[in-house]
Amino acid sequence: MEERFLKRLRKKARKGLRSWPIATIAFYGPNLSRATKVAVGIARSENAGVEEMRDWNVERGDVRADPGVAREILEFIEKQGVLSVAMTGGIIGCPHQEGIDYEGEWCPLCEFWHGRDRFTGQMVD
Repeated sequence: MEERFLKRLRKKARKGLRSWPIATIAFYGPNLSRATKVAVGIARSENAGVEEMRDWNVERGDVRADPGVAREILEFIEKQGVLSVAMTGGIIGCPHQEGIDYEGEWCPLCEFWHGRDRFTGQMVD
């Protein structure tokens, strides 16, 4: 029964840009195979910045497979009147925030990301 929330979220993202407001959904994790954080931002118009932001974290498992989180994301974006959803296809970096969770160029907890491009996961020269 809970799987329906995951399917609804994926379906909304597949529809592409329909109109504004738009929700952006990005996944973060300690490596390329396990997402432990999802961040959702709401932009009301094309030239507007993100006005609302919320994130969810899991200690175990993968946040992308958590139906409870998917349900909460759906509730959040519906409450915001979202008409379009843009979702990353994979994990785009460490779940920790520079300046909040750590200082410096690289997160000391996520060694996998040291020297890697956050969008491709490939090592940077």
